[in-house]
Amino acid sequence: MNKKVLFICEAAVIAALYVVLTVFINAFNLANGNIQIRISEALTVLPFFTPAAVPGLTIGCLLSNTFTGALPMDIVFGTLATLLGALGSYFLRKNKWLVPIPPIVANAIIVPFVLRYAYGLNLPIPFMMLTVGIGEIISCYILGMLLLNALEKVGKPLFNRVQ
Repeated sequence: MNKKVLFICEAAVIAALYVVLTVFINAFNLANGNIQIRISEALTVLPFFTPAAVPGLTIGCLLSNTFTGALPMDIVFGTLATLLGALGSYFLRKNKWLVPIPPIVANAIIVPFVLRYAYGLNLPIPFMMLTVGIGEIISCYILGMLLLNALEKVGKPLFNRVQ
């Protein structure tokens, strides 16, 4: 099979999954805002398996933020946070327990400023870093590690392991 085609297909499937999960959880008002548990962020462990997860997660976040009515500043900087987190996860893939850390940190740092300056949320930045960070720990670390451990058993057939 052509490796480029496989890469594009993996990225597209990951992007689609991210969008579907975000739109689903948005119906419960948990995809955006000061308190968010975006279950799609569990997918941020996928760079452990494939480099295609980096563009897949980034495009998925871009589309999700657009579809859920995010403001332009949120679309840009929320997507940037996801890109930085995905890249960090990819670079830390040698230690699976570190893989969820970069998306947690990137979102806990960037998203509170988006909430303040794009949405005018007038809460202290450190408080929003804490609340966003807790949501990211739930999504990326707890749900993400459950996903990673489950996929680790079947990862080779599912993902192109050429890294």
